Amino acid sequence: MREQARGLATALAADAEARVVQVSRYWGLGLPALVGLGPPAVTAVVGRLEPPWPDVLVSCGRRSALVAMAIRRHNRAPMVMVHIQPPTYPKAFDLVVAMAHDGLRGANVMQIDTALHGVRGPALSAAAARGDPRFAGLPRPWTGVLLGGATHRAPFEPADAQRLADQLEALRRRIGGSLLITPSRRTPAKVVAALEARYRADRTVCIWDGELPNPYLPILALSDRLVVTSDSVSMISEALATTAPVSIFRLSGSPRHARFVDNLLANNLAVTLEDPRPPPARAAIDATPRVVATVRRLLSEASR
Repeated sequence: MREQARGLATALAADAEARVVQVSRYWGLGLPALVGLGPPAVTAVVGRLEPPWPDVLVSCGRRSALVAMAIRRHNRAPMVMVHIQPPTYPKAFDLVVAMAHDGLRGANVMQIDTALHGVRGPALSAAAARGDPRFAGLPRPWTGVLLGGATHRAPFEPADAQRLADQLEALRRRIGGSLLITPSRRTPAKVVAALEARYRADRTVCIWDGELPNPYLPILALSDRLVVTSDSVSMISEALATTAPVSIFRLSGSPRHARFVDNLLANNLAVTLEDPRPPPARAAIDATPRVVATVRRLLSEASR
């Protein structure tokens, strides 16, 4: 959620400032118009939570939406409020940016197919130019594999890792090349261990061992093809911000994640990894410029 808010805010202003807050679970159940902004209800973790308030406030997540509404109550100056993901009170915001699969509609709602993030073209170009010496000598094509993790609805087990490896090997029998595998902070250690054991003797497979620098951006920028686990809406969206064909490895998960993936498949933006058909060719997908243009229009109207 932080990355989505940061991605939009920094696209609006390079010097955008982050505010991370801790919200009392009990305050989150109430009406923000009736409660103050100080502890113990709301505690600032990063940055201040006091005036001067911004011209544009970007929030993401249900509790953050309530904090944004409370800030508006305390702010007498014009301010454009943008919320990412469906909030409890959509009409309280000037703009709500929601994923198409959420099904939220309204005059102030903008639907997007992929999540907002901070992976822009210049960052990918810079990562491609830098490269990564750990990939040197690996035969092309390179298939980047982005691993998510367990969710509260579904585990990510070693059996899933073996199923993933089986499908990756079926892919490599068709196209050849090397695997560039990067776990995330959410990837269970037992999943990484299972993949390391599977590929220990394979010199055409590089699995990130956690040593810096993080190869995530170089993998996005340099891969000829990308495979992403279905649990991560953000990583799938960042993969689609490149021009590499994208395949999605299905994990059991929430209905919301399933609807997100199904929408991408229906719109011919990706395929499942088990599908032998090649992923469709497409341009890079980034909803951010469209959202930025709408926010700037709202800001202009608010300042008149």
